[in-house]
Amino acid sequence: MLEILPSPDHVAAYRLSGILDDGDYDRMIADIEARLGRHDKIAILADLADFHDMTFQAGLKDMRYSLSKLFQLNRFSREAVITDKEWIRTAIRLLDPVIPFMAIRTFEPGEAEAAMAWASAKD
Repeated sequence: MLEILPSPDHVAAYRLSGILDDGDYDRMIADIEARLGRHDKIAILADLADFHDMTFQAGLKDMRYSLSKLFQLNRFSREAVITDKEWIRTAIRLLDPVIPFMAIRTFEPGEAEAAMAWASAKD
């Protein structure tokens, strides 16, 4: 399930819970693309504290969309990830140094305000 969270317009903020399906993913991408249409750069906030998995169809869409944005990573300034899952934190620690242009940071579930403040900051 996807919930679009209130945020400054240059921050695409989402709470993912349970299992994300392709309809959820379509709504998230539509929101990201709308924000990219209004701003040169955006930040992402993803609350994954209650996220468990995504359907196969959503996974395929995620791969296609991610690949389509490969040469536009400079349009994404920051990504704040709220999680209590160690495997997600580990993946982010491994990915952060190799993803150009974007800073990625994890936050604990009780740190949603700090995550939004960090994601909202403009460099």
